[in-house]
Amino acid sequence: MADTVPHLLYVAWGYPPGRGGGVYRALATPNAFARAGWRVTVLTVERETFLHTTGGDLELEAAIDERIRIVRVPFDVPAYQVDLGRWSRWRARFPELWNVWKIWRDRGAFPEKVYGPWRPVIEQEALRIHAENPVDLTIATANPHVDFAAAFALHEAARVPYVMDYRDAWQLDVFSGRRLSAPGSAVDRWEHRLIESAAEVWFVNEPIRAWHQVVYPAQAERMHVVANGFDAELAGFADAVRPGRDAGLTLGYIGTMSAQVPLPNLLDGWRLARERDPLVAASTLEFWGHLGHAGAPNPRWVALFEERAGDGVSYRGPVSKTQLAPVYGSFDALVLMLGTGTYVTSGKVYEYCATGLPVISVHDPGNAATDVLREHPAWAATTDLSPAAIADALIAGAALSRAQTPSSRGAVQAWAHRYERQQQLEPRMAALKELVS
Repeated sequence: MADTVPHLLYVAWGYPPGRGGGVYRALATPNAFARAGWRVTVLTVERETFLHTTGGDLELEAAIDERIRIVRVPFDVPAYQVDLGRWSRWRARFPELWNVWKIWRDRGAFPEKVYGPWRPVIEQEALRIHAENPVDLTIATANPHVDFAAAFALHEAARVPYVMDYRDAWQLDVFSGRRLSAPGSAVDRWEHRLIESAAEVWFVNEPIRAWHQVVYPAQAERMHVVANGFDAELAGFADAVRPGRDAGLTLGYIGTMSAQVPLPNLLDGWRLARERDPLVAASTLEFWGHLGHAGAPNPRWVALFEERAGDGVSYRGPVSKTQLAPVYGSFDALVLMLGTGTYVTSGKVYEYCATGLPVISVHDPGNAATDVLREHPAWAATTDLSPAAIADALIAGAALSRAQTPSSRGAVQAWAHRYERQQQLEPRMAALKELVS
């Protein structure tokens, strides 16, 4: 019987207990295939890679479907070596020169700094897994983009079809819109080779797909949008509204605060809104999440939060994905703060919609997130990133929050059901089941 059940190999560097933004997509996708009856093997990195460097979310591991087999392989690269005793004398004495040399050497294995040396490790392991238990389909998710190399190696060796699942893009800077690699470069040659052989290529939004369809017109029909969506099993959002909102609201932000987010603009707009509106003046603004993608918090953001503490602003620290529901339940409205870019959606926007809370957009109106929110029944958006425009949006969002009822919040949740992640995956899962059959 087992031989008739298709076997999926899922390749993801970022997998629980990793805490990066892409980890939730990497968690949900193989879980969905396992629930659909596939045999699933996840090829990923050792847990210690996260626990000893960037930090991890140990509770997230409990959400992995118990039917999934996890194969963890070493990621022994210098960038993640925090034990200085393992550094060579050359590296310790001339770290900048050593880093230049190491980047040049890494790109010899695969044109991606830091992650390039992982290529032979995952290629060998993918071939071993296939020899032990034949693989019918590989899905590799980025970033890092070296994950794609394992899928390509298995395709070259055994003609196993594969899917490239981009979280963002490799050659496109989703914030600036500029191309990152010149035509004919090593990255460009690798991406052409990978896309030309892929059974499907997934992107998180239509603008990113459209950009790639122009660059790769012959493969345009194989490109699909699989939006991030929200994870129903980790949500559990209630439709109850908090009483006593006339006396003041709690506005909240949950997410990683990278260097690209307009945090200073938001805090300036918040201060101005408090001067102009009594309800906002009586309200508080909470921030939950990591201050940057590195293990250490961004010192600029730390100083900014300390400076603005007297404005009713507080930084509450990271929160596990498994504990989101009670934190969302303590808010009266959500602030969606994003970096600027036509191609920027953010997986957080779908989760914000799913709560049913009013959403206040503090991002460039041209962001792809605007397309998601355009029909949101309780949405207030800034027209630009000036403090005055942000203040207008905050005041409008506060009014929406004060007026919201359990039934109107339930209506927002019903509208947002279309963005549940399983619904985003099901059309592609059906097509891939047909492919391997």
